[in-house]
Amino acid sequence: MIYTCTLNTAIDLYVAVDELKPDRVNRTHDEDYQPNGKGVNVSIMLKRHGIDSIALGFIAGFSGQYIEDSLKELGIQTNFVQVDGITRINVFINSTKEYKIVNQGPMIQTHEQEQLLTKIKAISAGNTLVVSGSLPKGVPQSIIIDIAKICAARDIKLVLDTSVSTVIDTLDYKPFLLKPNEEELADLFHKKHPLSEAELVECGTELLKKGAQHVLVSRGKEGALYLSRNNILKVTSPQGQVVNTACSGDAMLATFISKQIQNYTVEEALSQAVATGASTAFSKGLSDLKDISTLIKDVTITPYKEASL
Repeated sequence: MIYTCTLNTAIDLYVAVDELKPDRVNRTHDEDYQPNGKGVNVSIMLKRHGIDSIALGFIAGFSGQYIEDSLKELGIQTNFVQVDGITRINVFINSTKEYKIVNQGPMIQTHEQEQLLTKIKAISAGNTLVVSGSLPKGVPQSIIIDIAKICAARDIKLVLDTSVSTVIDTLDYKPFLLKPNEEELADLFHKKHPLSEAELVECGTELLKKGAQHVLVSRGKEGALYLSRNNILKVTSPQGQVVNTACSGDAMLATFISKQIQNYTVEEALSQAVATGASTAFSKGLSDLKDISTLIKDVTITPYKEASL
């Protein structure tokens, strides 16, 4: 079984306006509401690929209930910790440019954090836990290390997709997969963003040396880099009209995981993953997968040493 953990769940409100102007009423011509948070997105995309999961994390108030109800309607099991307050609502505006307004979320008390860790300790050996996204108020960065310790002790495969700096301190516990984006990878090594492709490979390789088993670097319109102890692969992305990039990395990660479970080769899983990430970026929300067979034709995979830099 796969478990996803979203420490800072959200509702994403997508709106489109012709032009966003100050000091006036900007009327939208399109809107969409989505249950969100990076782990929630992973659970939704796993379900679209036919893979079941259980969603963990914190939810609060009417907006948190909307997330839980939406997941249950999709047939996704949940085991959230209920907290006081209101789960955040983020706003993504598509206009002449893309604007992203991301809120903080409710305060999480220490005893509520312990409830979540207890749920993680109950996960059986051999299962996979995907921890994704930012930290809400009140939750220390050390919780990522606590989760890594639990997973190592219980033989749980840990997948991390978060900008939290303590990711680097989880490497002693040999996480199964890290999925940083380019900026997060630069921050982990205190380097100035943007990094060259050679620097991305150097940093990814260092994560492997320090204990990560696999590294998948999401690169937006540039595609992805995949690194393991036996392989470094460069994956190009299809190009198209970007609508909303907010969930594309989550879609890529979920697809990569699901296709490996379904016994695809690494190369096949990467092709599917990058195509799905692109499809999501070209959509208001997560991809419905209808255009993947077309987009995947524009994905190329090259061993890094043979790739043009």
